[in-house]
Amino acid sequence: MPRPAAAGDAPDPLELRRLLIDTFVWHDPGPASLHLVSDLSGWWRHPRILAGIGPALADLASADLADADRPSTVMTPQVTGLLVGPLVATALGIGVVPAYKEDPQRAIADATTWTTTAPDYRGRTLRLGVRDRHLGPGDRVLLVDDWVTSGAQLRAMAQLAAARGAVVVGSAVIVADCPPPVVDELRIRSLIHSKDL
Repeated sequence: MPRPAAAGDAPDPLELRRLLIDTFVWHDPGPASLHLVSDLSGWWRHPRILAGIGPALADLASADLADADRPSTVMTPQVTGLLVGPLVATALGIGVVPAYKEDPQRAIADATTWTTTAPDYRGRTLRLGVRDRHLGPGDRVLLVDDWVTSGAQLRAMAQLAAARGAVVVGSAVIVADCPPPVVDELRIRSLIHSKDL
């Protein structure tokens, strides 16, 4: 039985990049689909990747920031962002603000600020919300996600931060799959690009 990963087991950036590429899989869902489906599950199964993602994204995100601009919280979208965001927040020694996806079956009891995303690469829009008590003026927010293609969710999270009086200091993602203008607009730093996969 393998021993649990320890903090010292984090791979260096080049090894982490190799591990991310080697454990990634594309799936073809069949002739009815217009695109391949990414399978990130190998990342979450690999202890060295888990040990390395948080510190690597934290280093990328904070490399260009002055001390006064360091993030005070991570904001990340519900589902896979909730895997990545806490890893980055832990590496930075800060907390996480989830951006929940609206679900008519599960209302949020707290006061919540909502926004609607622009259409994503599949033409879908989502409603994202943050609990008001978790984000406010003076917060410096690092946006974190696993993969960005259109930037729709990152933009919506930036809108939520602005609506709560917070400031976005940048974005950190595992995979960037977006054009350079989106990277520049959202100040995205990524570990790998989709063309590497």
